[in-house]
Amino acid sequence: MTDSSSDTPIPAATDAVALAQALIRCPSVTPAEGGALDLLERVLESTALTSHRLPFSEPGTPDIDNLYARFGTAAPHLCFAGHTDVVPPGKESAWTVPPFAAEIRDGVLYGRGAVDMKSEIACFVAALAAVLNEHDDEFPGSVSLLITGDEEGPAINGTVKMLDWLKARGETIDACLVGEPSNPQALGDEIKIGRRGSLNGELVVHGHQGHSAYPAKADNPVPKLARIIDRLSSSHLDDGSERFEPSHLAVTVISVPNTATNVIPGEAHAVFNIRYNDHWTRERLEAWARGLCQQAAEETGAEFDLTFAGTGDVFCTEKGPLVETLSEAVSEVTGHTPKLSTGGGTSDARFIKDVCPVVEFGLVNETIHKVDEHVPLSDLATLTLVYRRFIERFFGLA
Repeated sequence: MTDSSSDTPIPAATDAVALAQALIRCPSVTPAEGGALDLLERVLESTALTSHRLPFSEPGTPDIDNLYARFGTAAPHLCFAGHTDVVPPGKESAWTVPPFAAEIRDGVLYGRGAVDMKSEIACFVAALAAVLNEHDDEFPGSVSLLITGDEEGPAINGTVKMLDWLKARGETIDACLVGEPSNPQALGDEIKIGRRGSLNGELVVHGHQGHSAYPAKADNPVPKLARIIDRLSSSHLDDGSERFEPSHLAVTVISVPNTATNVIPGEAHAVFNIRYNDHWTRERLEAWARGLCQQAAEETGAEFDLTFAGTGDVFCTEKGPLVETLSEAVSEVTGHTPKLSTGGGTSDARFIKDVCPVVEFGLVNETIHKVDEHVPLSDLATLTLVYRRFIERFFGLA
């Protein structure tokens, strides 16, 4: 198949490697669509899925294009969720291959998005196309793709609004597989069944600007900020729980609106991120952090403002048919018994868990966001088989 608008060959839906290459060649760095959704939509035209393009906007945020495609109308409804947007390649001269060339060297595919997560989309499309080719007339349910262009960004005009769109249409998802790279060393190592919550705090300590030669005539906020930040970062949160790693706080930004070496600044800023487990709720965590800031501020006479932002609460999908079906598919294809994990950062599963049970399984995450991001072609073949076995088992076709 050929794209008439650019004369670029469009890969077959069943060819995971060619589709992964074609997607990587689309420079879809958040928030740019980069042609990736255009390509995917054209590939899906050769299948029985019906596609919808879903652009969303909100003041103060980038416009984002998204794609939803579905086969069938009956229950159960299995959804595959993913994203075509990628992080910037960084210093391109540091790459041994161009980051958007999708070159294959010695059986390894290189490029930004090769692991996170254009290849997983390609593998699922290939697996689903193969299943539908064999079982089109007897398929006992529905399968959909929920593909956003905003996962690596603020995640405002992507999955959340797509889920709202589905709800308004009366569409219900019964289970979801997110194709994020979930394995630390080899395919079959881990299935992610949950994530810790993520909470950002922004701290501003106020002082009075003045000349550094006359500190008594100014009020320097920097030492006061340092005392508060030390209190936060050295305080123990917990030792972990049965299903989650320990909670922790990391200071990520410290800054002052000042470039002169002889001026005491009028205020000092810090940002911190807390990853928290099921010992906490967001409300309790905010109260904990504010209390520590207040204690340190009283000791130093500091005046401060503290605000919070976060889009993901802690969650865990209970063991049941979804987790068991994916575990069996992974084990049958890879020979590994996957660990059920809740480690790592955040993903769009944090939104999807509000509408249905959700699990995550994809490629090995060793090179995500790195220079020379890459995946062995053998892993693409294996992952396609895992996804196919999972689809067949989920719908009783195995």
